[in-house]
Amino acid sequence: MQRSISVAVAGALALLAVGCQPDAPPAAEVPAGDAAFATTLQERLLDAKPGDVIEIPAGRHAFDRSLTLRASGVTIRGAGMDKSVLSFKGQKAGAEGLLVNGDDFTIENLTIEDTKGDGLKISESSNITVRGVKVQWTGGPSTKNGAYGIYPVLTKNVLIEDTVSIGASDAGIYVGQSDGVIVRRSRAEQNVAGIEIENTLNADVYDNVATGNTGGILVFNMPGLSQQGGNIRVYDNKVIANNHENFGAKGTPVASVPAGSGIVINSNDDIEIFGNEIRDNATANIIVSSVYSTGYKDSSASPNFDPYPERIYIHGNTLSGGGDSPDGFDLKALKVATYGLRGRFPDVLWDGYFNKERLVDGKKIGPQICLRDVSGVVNADGPGGYGNPSKDAKAHDCELPRLPAVDLKRG
Repeated sequence: MQRSISVAVAGALALLAVGCQPDAPPAAEVPAGDAAFATTLQERLLDAKPGDVIEIPAGRHAFDRSLTLRASGVTIRGAGMDKSVLSFKGQKAGAEGLLVNGDDFTIENLTIEDTKGDGLKISESSNITVRGVKVQWTGGPSTKNGAYGIYPVLTKNVLIEDTVSIGASDAGIYVGQSDGVIVRRSRAEQNVAGIEIENTLNADVYDNVATGNTGGILVFNMPGLSQQGGNIRVYDNKVIANNHENFGAKGTPVASVPAGSGIVINSNDDIEIFGNEIRDNATANIIVSSVYSTGYKDSSASPNFDPYPERIYIHGNTLSGGGDSPDGFDLKALKVATYGLRGRFPDVLWDGYFNKERLVDGKKIGPQICLRDVSGVVNADGPGGYGNPSKDAKAHDCELPRLPAVDLKRG
């Protein structure tokens, strides 16, 4: 996450461990590869030309510095996710494991382990495929781990599928400031944020599993970035028990994410959440919030930045459990005051910020946060200092047009 986000109550971001998650699974027993291959791969990446297919043979290949690709039309292909391993455990130089700047890029069937910084970063590129790739930190969750696992930023036409991300100290899968994105059939666990879509347009996130993270799936707009996002569908995912204590580095924005957050929508418009199994997220299964809940200020923020979540359609999800042990004293106090010691938050927690001057067809209208098939909603009354929370769901009894599917036009 590139900017801070509090998801319900100002000051509610004091961290509280909500149960312990198991350590990350041990790295697969992969025999050491040819020691000379590290040099060979570095040379091939430097000399790469359009149409090249760079094969990564089976084995554990050790690197002490970052790898960089600055060419278009290149494929990097391993022998299998658990067969070809690029290990950066002894990394001494570089900010990433692999940094890519090139269009029409595919990487598939390999693992990247124990990078000093981000695992796989792809920047300012288009037509990207990340398939069958695992990025993990084998020592389990730790503040010392790299920030992002799979990290496309400032990209277009991105497909991430059949991937695994474990142990990132920020986000396992992070897509930022991009347009045209599909994230599917992937697993994110034991990260601070499992899957994060930030300031991104036209994204579909489906058939994924997010479990054991601090927060499961996060859809954010933050000020000060190159674009605002929207038109995002999150569907048919399993978002289960994301209650890991926050292990983000102190002073970083991600350190403020409360444990027990399922799906979080922040300051974003035109979002559809449907068909998901969402359960046992101890703060709340679904959270809708504004950047104002963070107290976040950025002098570089565009004057046109819209801080309010609007046109949010949540329907047809299977929800259970959760909301019984929110993270942070203010949220706990809100829960007890509103639902009693043994009560729990309903399925949806909203911070209550909205644009009172919003006009649609010349008429004032609310934020259009439309809810179906939920146990209820609590408006935390952020604008009123959280002094008058409401359980009234009438304003949320509405429907919105379905959002269109993302088409990457790949045939």
